[in-house]
Amino acid sequence: MKYKYKTAQDGRQRPTVRLLAAAIGTVMLAGCFDGDSDSSGDNNTVDKGPLLPSNGQYQADIRRTTNGVPHIRANDLASAAFGHGYVQAQDNVCLLAEAVVKARSERAKYFGPGPDNINIINDFSFKAQKILSGAEAEYPTLSDESKAMVEGFTAGYNKYVSDTDPSDLPAECRDQPWVKEIAPTDLLAHYRIVGQYASGALFSTGAVFLAIPGEDPAAAQPTPVMAAKSDTALPDVSASARALASSRDNYQETGLASNAWGVGGDLTEQGRGALLANPHFPYTGHRRLYQVQMTVPDYLHINGAGLLGTALPLINFNDRLAWSHTVSTSRRFTMYELTLKPGDNLTYIKDGEEKPITSETFQIEVNTGGPNPVTVERTFYFSEYGPMLSANAVTSGGLPKWGEAGTAYTYRDANENTSGLLDTWLGMSRANNLNEFQDVFRNCGTTLWVNSTYADADGNAFYIDSSSAPHLSEEALGVIEFKRGLSPEYNQLFDAGLTLLDGSTSRDDWVEGECAGLTPYEKKPKLVRSDWVQNSNSSYWSTNPAAFLTGYSPLYGAEEAEINPRTRLGIKMLQNPADSGFPDAPAPAGQDGKFSAQELISVIWNNRAWYAEAFLPELRERCTMIGATPVNGVDLTPWCGPLQTWDGLYDLDSVGAHIFRVFIGNYRNQFDADLTVAFDPANPVYTPAGPSAAGKGTANDAMLQALATGVQALEAQGIAPDAQLGAVQYYRPSGDVPPGGTPVFQSQPIPWHGGDGNVDGAFNAIGVVTDNVAEDTIFPRIAPSTIANTAGLSDGTGGVDGWLIARGTSWHFGLEFTDNGPQAYGLVSYSQSSDRMSEFFTDQAERYSNKDFRKLYLDESEIEANVISRMEVSGTR
Repeated sequence: MKYKYKTAQDGRQRPTVRLLAAAIGTVMLAGCFDGDSDSSGDNNTVDKGPLLPSNGQYQADIRRTTNGVPHIRANDLASAAFGHGYVQAQDNVCLLAEAVVKARSERAKYFGPGPDNINIINDFSFKAQKILSGAEAEYPTLSDESKAMVEGFTAGYNKYVSDTDPSDLPAECRDQPWVKEIAPTDLLAHYRIVGQYASGALFSTGAVFLAIPGEDPAAAQPTPVMAAKSDTALPDVSASARALASSRDNYQETGLASNAWGVGGDLTEQGRGALLANPHFPYTGHRRLYQVQMTVPDYLHINGAGLLGTALPLINFNDRLAWSHTVSTSRRFTMYELTLKPGDNLTYIKDGEEKPITSETFQIEVNTGGPNPVTVERTFYFSEYGPMLSANAVTSGGLPKWGEAGTAYTYRDANENTSGLLDTWLGMSRANNLNEFQDVFRNCGTTLWVNSTYADADGNAFYIDSSSAPHLSEEALGVIEFKRGLSPEYNQLFDAGLTLLDGSTSRDDWVEGECAGLTPYEKKPKLVRSDWVQNSNSSYWSTNPAAFLTGYSPLYGAEEAEINPRTRLGIKMLQNPADSGFPDAPAPAGQDGKFSAQELISVIWNNRAWYAEAFLPELRERCTMIGATPVNGVDLTPWCGPLQTWDGLYDLDSVGAHIFRVFIGNYRNQFDADLTVAFDPANPVYTPAGPSAAGKGTANDAMLQALATGVQALEAQGIAPDAQLGAVQYYRPSGDVPPGGTPVFQSQPIPWHGGDGNVDGAFNAIGVVTDNVAEDTIFPRIAPSTIANTAGLSDGTGGVDGWLIARGTSWHFGLEFTDNGPQAYGLVSYSQSSDRMSEFFTDQAERYSNKDFRKLYLDESEIEANVISRMEVSGTR
């Protein structure tokens, strides 16, 4: 049966609902699957659809298809979320349980102080940032839709936990007391952690903890609550907090990345829209993406993946539209410099009036090895904007300590309130056309810290920076630009991601307006095209060079600025869809230059890299010129040979990719000094460029010297010139122990294609992670010790060799709308489950290694034809 598409209805009137987060979802596009319906009118009369079970019993039909993907069908939204919570717990219960421990500030209670006392620091910081208490305050204000989803997901998780014997849980949490039933507010607290990944969480490792008048280290030390416990020795938490806080020097860099293309009807085989979705996220921890398909008849019909714990998928498609997200260059918080009242560290002056700095004392429990945890407490401080900060710790001495110069520092977080998180994605999921999708953001919906890239069945491609950017007045923005030009120190802070505002004047307050301090829709960077839009984490301004976006708040990112190599390559492929780059590579869109769904997933897997296409021909020429003449004592002859025959790709069987990687890992540090063609804003894809001819082909050649340095690293590790990439680059999960244990490898190495997005400039971006715990967690993992300027080549310590990959291409797919509905193909690269005993632990990883994508099912007949298991779950509401 063919899908009947309707044209988007321009000018449709929508109810105006601003960021009263409790109300966003209440009116979110009710009845949106009917393209002819009129959703205007009294908000109180809007049909909210089937939210709750009519008989008080959650009930969900769960069918799993290929590779364990759950397809959940329920008669109401809460029951669909119930089924989702149940299957996520089946596949990832340990990660979900630890996420709740974190959100409840209970890590120290169960796991002790932790390395460098990080558990104590995190627990207290999250208390001060009101993670759990804020969730408890927010919960009554949630929309009916959000309550249905949060309550349903929580109940599904709890059912799995209560029905499963603790001894049957995965090794990471088997028989652990912290795996227990949770409250809806615990899940909402986890969402607050997720919302602040790119803002408040950056300060939770020490900057909030150290914010004490005068910043006296002794005052930072937590104290036991009971006098009887006064002999309990606690480590020097203050020193640990300062070391951890000062280790960060960039508050823009989150370690997260992605590619996303919205392809319009002009460039697709069917003349409708198409989407490339390619988030580059951690393979471990809470930021794993989990695929699910959900159906509530006549209300919700979606397939996608979301971060663990989210009741709805976040990167998603329905019958008529699809979207993906990429981490934005926007700023999600602002710092304020407060002018203190002379002689009073707890009073500041604003607009000539005295304002109090308030305090609150929090308690946490710490396992110190005794029979019972010790309760300790600390006092934290707050301005009208939010928690106080130790700016001295934030900037490693660049700003004064509290009171030292008559100033103190604080911050306001744009994602402090995440009660509308699910409402935003529910609205996107239920939208029927571009206008309705845009209405989500007109109504102040926010995607927290990511852009949105969209395509639909009508052939539209749409980009918007839909993140939570503070809304500042034109006067305040002008002052920022003035200070950046006047003060190198201020500009250095700004470039590090710290937007420092003047807390002595309301001029620098956020404009509350219609979106409660966030930038409204009309001021957000956005673009609609019929050819294409894209984002690979560069600034919005280069979304499509045929229509540069300019004139937006600098809090969204830089304009007319250099773009990263993935963005350069992505735009090149979109501008030249029939050009393969290298002779042995497939053209992105085939000979016809029009994209299909399978060609879009193949674009990700074609393993092209910007720097290879930009510099390999020149490097080959210089290799020929140098011959056998040593460079820095290295004979490059055996290494130049593979470079001459390398296909220029990062495929498993590519020979020479590893050599080019260590070359570019060193040469990229010399771009500023060696490249002769400066960046040109009118030509951002092909500039900067042009290696210098100074010493070309001699031992003084900067390119050949970089190659020689890289080769020495490979030689030191015994890696041969003719090694295939798949022999030295691999995915291999590790763990199998609770926090504090000694991790083991959980599988044999799985060869892994792709390249480092920053170092190699690879579009299919993957990378090495050196943290010895899974992302956002305290679960131990085997981590490599690496060699500088090699994109993470292990130095052999601990039995780890080559490139051990643990981040990058994760949930990813190519999709095209056709006359028969959306056709999509993709994978979750690391598989659905984090439980080593699950059949869905590495099955998709093997498929990724073999470039064996699968179809993503949305059509009911296809789902039924591919069911591998089914079950019904139910529970009392």
